[in-house]
Amino acid sequence: MKSPFLISAALLAGLSTAMAQGASPQLPDPTHITFTHLADFKWEGNPKSGELHVNLLGDPSQPGLYIRLAKWLPHHFSHPHMHDKIRHFYVVSGTWWVSSSTTYDPSKMYPMTTGTYVTDLPNKSHFDGAKDEPGVILEIGFGPLHSKSCSPTTC
Repeated sequence: MKSPFLISAALLAGLSTAMAQGASPQLPDPTHITFTHLADFKWEGNPKSGELHVNLLGDPSQPGLYIRLAKWLPHHFSHPHMHDKIRHFYVVSGTWWVSSSTTYDPSKMYPMTTGTYVTDLPNKSHFDGAKDEPGVILEIGFGPLHSKSCSPTTC
């Protein structure tokens, strides 16, 4: 009887040979799995505002779960504001800059780099955006989401 090590080595050698000979992965059956590459998303919003988005599931303005991608364009920031519900974020690419201050000062923002998980607590002030590179973030929350502008004396 051959050892499991020898059998595994033979299988790996065969797989390596097939891949080296140009074997390519098979595209998933679209009746089983659908997908869209990040480069192919149709971003919505006004580029002059600096934030674009793609709703992947649901809509933050409607009741229920929503999942969306947001893209902050370089040198654009929101001003201090808050939301009425908790939101969860994952930084997909780039750097997303945030502050919990009610005073707008981009020089005091903190960088959330690729791979960072962030929780935005309800009714707490913040502002966010992108400095020198775009930041793409995955946002998950429950709608309808309402926002309120803040000033140093109102939040």
